[in-house]
Amino acid sequence: MAKVTFIGLGNMGGPMASNLLKAGHEVTVFDLSKAAVEALVTEGARTADSARAAADGAECVITMLPAGKHVEAVYLGDEGLLESLPAGTLLIDSSTIAPETSRKVAAAAADKDLVFIDAPVSGGVGGAKAGTLTFICGGEMSTFNRARPVLEAMGKNIFHAGPHGAGQVAKICNNMMLAILMAGTSEALALGVKNGLDPAVLSEIMKQSSGGNWALNVYNPWPGVMEGVPASRDYQGGFLVNLMTKDLGLAFDNAVANQASIPMGSLARNLFQLHAGQGNGDLDFSSILRLYKPD
Repeated sequence: MAKVTFIGLGNMGGPMASNLLKAGHEVTVFDLSKAAVEALVTEGARTADSARAAADGAECVITMLPAGKHVEAVYLGDEGLLESLPAGTLLIDSSTIAPETSRKVAAAAADKDLVFIDAPVSGGVGGAKAGTLTFICGGEMSTFNRARPVLEAMGKNIFHAGPHGAGQVAKICNNMMLAILMAGTSEALALGVKNGLDPAVLSEIMKQSSGGNWALNVYNPWPGVMEGVPASRDYQGGFLVNLMTKDLGLAFDNAVANQASIPMGSLARNLFQLHAGQGNGDLDFSSILRLYKPD
């Protein structure tokens, strides 16, 4: 079992750290939210007053942070971890950030004889709690193999996508497709209901037809159709609109940099940005349904 430091205990990070504890790892946690830290301490985690102090003595450091600027601050800032960690420490960043930011941190880590892997996740809060996340990793194969035993405590599917940054590229593509599917599913359900169809019946029809997709199968956006999903608890919890908007911005920027055409992705970005601008940024992303079904 490894000595692991986990930094970033949000909706995803908290359950991930909890699963590391359940797997028997020695876990030290840090987050700006005292409540999030205290919740993990009650489960057996240790804590410290700063990210650098929390990482002292760690064999592996995992970060799960909102954006690239936070990742850069934790690793490369004035009090950044790269200045204090001993050579050989394994660094796993599970944030969803720009591929070039991951490559920047990886290069800086290599200069300090540290090993880094970008390992963003898919599977949502439900997957984080159940320990069934998908990890999409970018980095050296030797680092991937070293990280796998730790990742397996939190996930079910562990992929090596390629070199540094490849995990982020794959994650950006996945989330862009997810946003398109959720917006399209919401649009189709709203049209059916406008015509008098029961949303639950229509969902079942589409699930068994060519329109079937992940949103219909496990994350229905229509309130009351599916138990245990954010749509049935007023869109609380889950994957926030603000985070989806951020990820779609990453996809857009990457497409511009690579001269790639993403007309559907660009439209999804505009829809989620509009939705966030109407005060829905802290709701689950399936609340995009409200653009088609105003309360």
